[in-house]
Amino acid sequence: MSSIGDFLNDFFSDFSTLLWGWPMIILLLGTHLYLTIRLHFPQRKIWTAIKLSLQRDKDAKGDVSQFEALATALAATIGTGNIIGVATAISIGGPGAVLWCWLTGVFGIATKYAEGLLSIKYRVTTSDGKMLGGPMYALERGLGWKWAGVLFALFCAIASFGIGNTVQANAVATLVKDSFDISPYITGLVISALVAIVVLGGVKSIARVCGKLVPFMAMFYVLGCIYILIVNAPYVWPSIKIIVSSAFSPLAAGGGFAGSTVMMAARFGIARGLFSNESGLGSAPIVAAAAQTRNPVRQALVSSTGTFWDTVVICALTGLVIVSSIIAHPDIDYNDGAALTKAAFSKIPYVGAPLLSIGLATFAFSTILGWCYYGERAIEYLKGKRWTHIYRIVFIIAVFLGSVMNLSVVWNMADCMNALMAIPNLFSLLLLSSVLVKETRKYLWENRLEEDMEE
Repeated sequence: MSSIGDFLNDFFSDFSTLLWGWPMIILLLGTHLYLTIRLHFPQRKIWTAIKLSLQRDKDAKGDVSQFEALATALAATIGTGNIIGVATAISIGGPGAVLWCWLTGVFGIATKYAEGLLSIKYRVTTSDGKMLGGPMYALERGLGWKWAGVLFALFCAIASFGIGNTVQANAVATLVKDSFDISPYITGLVISALVAIVVLGGVKSIARVCGKLVPFMAMFYVLGCIYILIVNAPYVWPSIKIIVSSAFSPLAAGGGFAGSTVMMAARFGIARGLFSNESGLGSAPIVAAAAQTRNPVRQALVSSTGTFWDTVVICALTGLVIVSSIIAHPDIDYNDGAALTKAAFSKIPYVGAPLLSIGLATFAFSTILGWCYYGERAIEYLKGKRWTHIYRIVFIIAVFLGSVMNLSVVWNMADCMNALMAIPNLFSLLLLSSVLVKETRKYLWENRLEEDMEE
């Protein structure tokens, strides 16, 4: 069994490296840039989008409010990758990786906008009045590629047990074990029970909890990061200068950093940024399709704010906290991402360690909730509604198993599934770009955001 496990781990590790290499990075970043230009820089409308996310189209069709849909998407997106992932990029690519990570968020706003638009444009209404949508429906109804929709849904369902379930539960269990010496079995039972209470209530229950949890956890984390930056105030401006200069210069950054190449900074900064905000992955539009909205562009704008908050704000703050902490404390070992995160935050008295612990725990728990919805919708597309009840039960059991298992194979497999999800989704965005332009012109460029969508 050990040899089989080693074989699978090596296989998925090599496959993941292949999938997430330069071709995928070029495809993702190229899509971000293409859609940014083709859609006339929708990033310009980010403040309008934020205001729309706080409004409610009560009379519009949908299962949850626009804000609840956004919160559920953010719950699945904001996870351990926003904290540990940024640190990993810094440890490998140097401080310049923070700027490249941030830039992927800026351009990724256009892709998240496009995903949200297509999710509403091609969503369907079930016999019981629920809204279903996402890349599988855009592939089937927009391009006539039913087979691609099936593949996307299959990869999504599998991924929901990896990056959206077991690895998150394992992160919480490990954190609680290290911090409070509580058995992972006890932590696993508690997390499983909490997840069961929420997910057995369906999409409205998940959206309701995420709508309350996400603003709290994001605000708590952002305020904590701001406090740390105030403590590190003398090192913030030097950090910004190092981040910018080392993103384009191979010279040693100083302040405890070894020299890093521009290529390394770009590669790992872009890769972690793309992975953290999930723009182009195709997950967020699944819940965007359930939103109550008058027309596709309104929800597209709301969806685009997810990447803004996730990467442009939270990842940038995390990067500044870590770089300024390393400059302030050159003795920090920055060669390991997880260790770097813990060391950087623990240098701040009273606030640092609790902020990291609570942030990681709430981010991981919310990710589990969001991905349960994604997986459930994928299963419904593949097998029908009655299978979603079985899926929920298996999902809850997997939360417990993830808390007590060694997950090296699961991590690598999850990375592969995420990449395989992204490929058909990106092709649908590129091939349906004329539809994106048509809808954007009608509602956004001609200032008709208040109009209802034509049936």
